[in-house]
Amino acid sequence: MQSTHDPSAEQAPAPRAGLRLAVALGVVVALLAVFMLYTDPEFMITVADQLWSCF
Repeated sequence: MQSTHDPSAEQAPAPRAGLRLAVALGVVVALLAVFMLYTDPEFMITVADQLWSCF
């Protein structure tokens, strides 16, 4: 049986790689945004107050 070479099969991972890069960048941006929130003292006081109000 003779196999044929499909050149379009080699180009398929490119969009997947772009999607992975976009997801990774989104995660990094989200983590940086959370880090920036935790450097704000007023935010930390609000989080602490909300946490203690649960008890």
